[in-house]
Amino acid sequence: MAKVIILSGAGISAESGISTFRDSGGLWENHKIEDVCMLGCLEKNRVKTLNFYDSRRVELKDKEPNHAHKVIANLKEKYKDKIAVITQNVDDMFEKAGCVDVLHLHVFLKEVKCESCENIVNISYKKQLGSFEVCPKCDNSLRPNIVFFGEMAPKYQDMFMEFNDCEVLVIIGTSGAVINTDMFLNPDIKLSILNNIEPSDYLMEELYTKVLHKEATKAIDEIAFDIEEFLTNGK
Repeated sequence: MAKVIILSGAGISAESGISTFRDSGGLWENHKIEDVCMLGCLEKNRVKTLNFYDSRRVELKDKEPNHAHKVIANLKEKYKDKIAVITQNVDDMFEKAGCVDVLHLHVFLKEVKCESCENIVNISYKKQLGSFEVCPKCDNSLRPNIVFFGEMAPKYQDMFMEFNDCEVLVIIGTSGAVINTDMFLNPDIKLSILNNIEPSDYLMEELYTKVLHKEATKAIDEIAFDIEEFLTNGK
């Protein structure tokens, strides 16, 4: 288990040109959220849903990790057993930055999963529609390996396990609307850092040791310094 948990959301990848989940109109890249990422969307709008994730997967190919992804990847490499990198994002920016053992809570855009046997196939940046619709193991339907709203998120159990010995919690680029990170701030957390561009109505900033209102790429060097200071000197 890790002493340091770095939990990120859409804000860290926004600077790499990856669209955030929701705008003020309740849309995601001009799609109604309930049409493409809610429980039942595959039954109601299968082609539209697959097309939407196909487009996002293809666009991901040319996106590059930013400074924040790279610094976190370097920290993870340096302190392999002491840092857990957890993200709500389904992109591969951490992987492109060289980060290993990334826990994707909402799973991974480059993967499709069998709706029957749960076999997972990595299709990289290819389109699923017309090419990867049938499971190679059992011939049942494949779907994007993405957690839709209303579905169970099994990876959350892995996240909770990581908190068993967490002493430093770093939150980057998440409003707390999906995961309210305030709940993790127990007495065992000796240092907590919250980094968002602006305050969120979902989070109580006064609970955190340090709050940084700036882009992740501008905050990450200070965050990295604090993490290394704690791991080296315990403060």
